[in-house]
Formats: sequence, C-alpha cells, structure tokens
Amino acid sequence: MNRWIWPITAFLVVASAAAEFSHASDLVVFVLSCAAIVPLAGLMGRATESIAAHAGPRIGGLLSATFGNAVELIIGVIALAHGMSTLVKASITGSILGNLLFVLGLSFFVGGIRHPIQHFNIRAARSNASMLLLGVGIAFIVPAIFSMSGQGVGIGLSGAVAGVSLVLYLAGLYFALFTHREVFAYLEDTGEAEEEQGAAMRMLPAVAVLLVATCIVGIESEWLVDSMRTLGSALGWSEVFLGVVVVAIIGNAAEHASAVWMAWKNRMDLSLEIAVGSSLQVAMFVAPILFIASLLLGHPMPLLFSWPELASMGAAVMLVVVLMVDGESNWLEGAMAVGAYLVMAVGFYTLRSF
Repeated sequence: MNRWIWPITAFLVVASAAAEFSHASDLVVFVLSCAAIVPLAGLMGRATESIAAHAGPRIGGLLSATFGNAVELIIGVIALAHGMSTLVKASITGSILGNLLFVLGLSFFVGGIRHPIQHFNIRAARSNASMLLLGVGIAFIVPAIFSMSGQGVGIGLSGAVAGVSLVLYLAGLYFALFTHREVFAYLEDTGEAEEEQGAAMRMLPAVAVLLVATCIVGIESEWLVDSMRTLGSALGWSEVFLGVVVVAIIGNAAEHASAVWMAWKNRMDLSLEIAVGSSLQVAMFVAPILFIASLLLGHPMPLLFSWPELASMGAAVMLVVVLMVDGESNWLEGAMAVGAYLVMAVGFYTLRSF
C-alpha cells in the first residue's frame, strides 16, 4: 500500500493542477483537489510520525499533537483569508462531530465485529472525557449563552476563551507527556504500530516530505476554497454543510482510516487517542489558532456557534462520555454513534442557512 501512495499522490496533484490552469469546471477542480489532499494528509501524518520516532516519545508526542490537524488548519486559514468564517466555524463543528461520532463509532463497530468486547485505558478515557466537557461544553456553549445579552461581547469573550483553551491544552500535553506519563503509556506504542505499517522514514527525508507536502496542501486548499465559493451555490449546499461534512472529512480522512485500522487490530487505546485526541485538539488548539488568524487577516471570527452546531456538539460529547466511562466497547455502541452522526449530517444538509 505504501509504495503506491507516492505515484497516486503525484498523479492527483498533477491532475488537479491541470484542471485549475485549464479553467475546468468548479466541480472538477473541487473533486480533484479533495482527492489530492487526502493522500497528502496521509504523507504529512507519516512524516510527522517518522520525525516523532526519531525525536523520542516526549518530543514526538508534542510534534504529533501539533501537526495532527495541520491540513484542516491550512484550509481554515485560507478560507478565513477569503472571508468565509461561517465555513471555518462549521469545519470546526464537523471535525468534532466526525471524530467523536463517525470515526470513534466506526472504530467501535469495526473492532467489535472482530473482537466482541474491546477494552481500553479507563483512566485515560476519563481524563479525555473531562477535557471534552471543558473544551466543548464550556468553551463553546457558555460564550454563546453570554452573547445573548446583546452587549457586543463576541470578540472579547472569544479572545478569553481562546487564551484559556490554549493554556489548558498545553497543560494537558504537559500532564500526558511529563507529570502523568504512566497514565498515557500506551502513546509510546505508536512506534510499534509504525513498525507494523512499515519502516519509518529517515529524519531528513521525513522533514523534507513534511515541508513539501505542507506547501502543496496550501496550494490545493486555495483551489479547493475557490471552487467551493461557486460550487456550493450551484449544488444548493450551504457553507455550513460544506464545513460540517465535506471539509471536515477531507482534512481528517487519513487519520480516520488509522483509527479504524487500529481498532480492527484490537489496539483500542491508540484508536481512542486518535479519535478523541483529534477532537480535543480541534476544540482547544485549532479553534483558538484560527480565531487569532482571523484577527490578523482582518476578518474577525468570534467563537460563537449557531444553536444547531452547539446542540450537536453537546449531544456528541455527552454520548461519547457515556460510551467511554466503562472502559469497554462493542459493535452496537459503535453503530449508535455512527447513527447519531448520520442524523446530524442530514440535519445540517437540510438547513440552508442559520
């Protein structure tokens, strides 16, 4: 599989470039850009893991946490530069819903087919559950409640939320990688998982791949955002639906596949870390960074989400917390989570605007 990712990626990048410069239809540019970003994200992830393997578990953990959602961050910054703040906030919502319900649910379902009852680290699960309640339940819902006062507190309150979220996210990393490292010892199994997938790249080639892939993702994201501006109107898709479903899936496709594959191999600790850890990173790292970027780009984006988004994220967090607290999973729990995601996706599709 790994030997084919290079020619496939090169072909898709060249095809998307040809479509863009030949002024092909927005649909063709959109599809090819999406297709090219998915394997590029996979290459970025593999390069980051290889660098992490050479750097050691602590530095490696920091690198993995930092670059875990790099593709989505790049797409978000470019969309903000085009003034598409609704799309960006919807992509934050979609990433959280996608990781918590679709990816984790699919992992539970696929893993449960092969292993009737799967177990994972209950202490780590409880810690992640607490962070989820804080990162989504408080950081997103409370500002929306206070904004209802109509006092124009959006930007100031969003700045406070962004600052506190970043500090707590960094504190969580310090907790996991330094002071309570034994609780999260399963993170060090990443090296073993990588050996199963193939030998890690050497340090310099991995750095080169990461830099080149990041640059190409930036270019592809520019074409993707440009095509979405008109394609959404032509297909009757709102920016919210594009962000919640399309952008979120594109940015995390490679990571999604890894979580499901780990569950199939009964490595539920790693699967849970990929799905839940990615949601935490989006809520407490990516969202604040995008807020700061919006200020620098001159398109302020208050971290105030619509009530359908907030209700969906709150329900997703509560469901996942209930599913995680016993330290066990099965295929029926996975089916419930995936079903909840599908219902929410259809709901967002039916909403043309808020």
